[in-house]
Amino acid sequence: QVQLVESGGGLVQAGGSLRLSCAASGRAASSASMGWFRQAPGAGREFVAALSWTGGSTVYGDSVKGRFTISRDVIKNSVYLQMDSLQPEDTAVYYCAADRRRTAQEMRVPRDMEYWGKGTLVTVSS
Repeated sequence: QVQLVESGGGLVQAGGSLRLSCAASGRAASSASMGWFRQAPGAGREFVAALSWTGGSTVYGDSVKGRFTISRDVIKNSVYLQMDSLQPEDTAVYYCAADRRRTAQEMRVPRDMEYWGKGTLVTVSS
């Protein structure tokens, strides 16, 4: 089994930055593709970014491309999301995800994801 715990969310003004962390426990996490999704109240779960277990392949959603950067520390078994130029539209609960069966490209679809974290709230004020 894999457990995912997000941290780093909070309140930030528009134009600011935040860095989210996702700590993975369980040996299987070291060979899983990992990614980030977000969900605003009343909205569906939106793909943000993903990478392969080696970190060699990365994929970004169109709405965050050029502003967010995903990275991974294999030794620490953690994945990070550096969020720059934040906008009020980025306000959401951000969820970490992992799946041993998927490529980074295949992480774009939230349905039937193998593992989810419980989320961390990011609020961007005007």
